[in-house]
Amino acid sequence: MLDLINLSSIPAFMLIFVRVASFFVTIPIFSYRNIPTHFKIGISFFLSWIMFYTLDIPELPFDETFILLLLKEALVGLLLGLIAYIILAALQIAGGFIDFQMGFAIANVIDPQTGAQSPLIGQYFYTIALLFILAVNGHHLLIDGIFYSYQTVPIDDFISFGNEGFSELAVQAFNEMFLIAFQIAIPVVGCLFLVDVALGIIARTVPQLNVFVVGLPLKILVSFIVLLPFLTFYMMLVRNLFDVLLQTMRQLMELFGGA
Repeated sequence: MLDLINLSSIPAFMLIFVRVASFFVTIPIFSYRNIPTHFKIGISFFLSWIMFYTLDIPELPFDETFILLLLKEALVGLLLGLIAYIILAALQIAGGFIDFQMGFAIANVIDPQTGAQSPLIGQYFYTIALLFILAVNGHHLLIDGIFYSYQTVPIDDFISFGNEGFSELAVQAFNEMFLIAFQIAIPVVGCLFLVDVALGIIARTVPQLNVFVVGLPLKILVSFIVLLPFLTFYMMLVRNLFDVLLQTMRQLMELFGGA
């Protein structure tokens, strides 16, 4: 009982809580705006309480160093969640490529995570990916990531930003994001390009036919016909995307730890 009210353990608990709460601010699934804020704070407090009695936490005093440690913990949590969101943003980018070719670029929906407008097909891909992550208990792996981050980034250590690996990791993450987005979008975009070529040939050979009236519904029909058999291939890409997400988070934690 005395350990529960030990005032010397409050700084360490606050540092853990700041990292976990910052992680839930940007991580996919948990950072959705339609999830109540008091629920996010409650689960952050609950996980922090468990981690406090699981990890080997040193006693930390209240001084000027503690403020810097708070900022470091908030930065670690935010960047870990942000790097995961950047990788998953490949799905919305791929949907944007497809929507532009389909003619759906003029109709967007509100992304519940960011509150910004996102493409229709991109939001459709993103929702399927989130359901896939939940089905394979990927959200548990994300929580494991913030738990095991204390092995590489101890609570009482600072981050060395002089490492050039941070910029290399950021470039690598963006490269992986656009590469996977291109792989997802190329089947549909390639078929629509062939449709555009066919419509161009028809417009030159049959000038009486209004290709602008025929082209839009034809491209939408071809897109949905291609998307249906593509879903199996899409799930394989989502699994690869989730592997890249976990690997990138692991590399970021190693850089934080000075590896």
